[in-house]
Amino acid sequence: MNFKLILNIAFHLLRARLKQTIVAAVGVTFGIAMFISLVSFMNGLNDLLDGLMLNRTPHVRLYNEIKPSENQPVKLSDKYKNNINFVSSIKPKDRGKSIYNSKAIIHYLKQDSRIIDVAPKITTPVFFNSGTIEISGVISGIDVAAEEKLFTLSDYIVVGKIADLDQNNSIIIGKGLADKMLLVIGDIVPPLLVSCEVRNFIFSVKDKNYCETRT
Repeated sequence: MNFKLILNIAFHLLRARLKQTIVAAVGVTFGIAMFISLVSFMNGLNDLLDGLMLNRTPHVRLYNEIKPSENQPVKLSDKYKNNINFVSSIKPKDRGKSIYNSKAIIHYLKQDSRIIDVAPKITTPVFFNSGTIEISGVISGIDVAAEEKLFTLSDYIVVGKIADLDQNNSIIIGKGLADKMLLVIGDIVPPLLVSCEVRNFIFSVKDKNYCETRT
């Protein structure tokens, strides 16, 4: 095969219709450039979503679910257990929202090689006092080291350092609330009105299977 002859014919054909050749070349170049830009945009968007959502979501969350008792006293009665019973206004047991024996559970989970780490957390709704105005919010008590290891909390701190939380009576305030209350680093947060308390703990597993477990 004479490649020199083939290249000579191709070169003359390209020069014969130069305008069409230029338009075709520009079109192909633009299409490839747009394809590369779109793929890069999608990859960057996926990384952004992973950082904002998936990396801030625990793989497993354990908490004490509040629900009515499945076995009502009427079902324990020999006289009525075979009947169809309708019970109204069922209330959950007064067991509280804390996870019982949580320290032993955390210790057991940390011994599992499949688990990266466990991060205990206490969450409760509060009211921030700003003068005579009460601003509703949610406050979380965390293990700073575990939270930083699992969720890289420092990436979301605009002003200050994650190490500041190791000091006594330290708190991270969201930017919106800080702007409303005119707070800066070192200010004393006005007294809080705590309404209730929920205890739970979360952990991440090494095989990256996302699921939810209730206790």
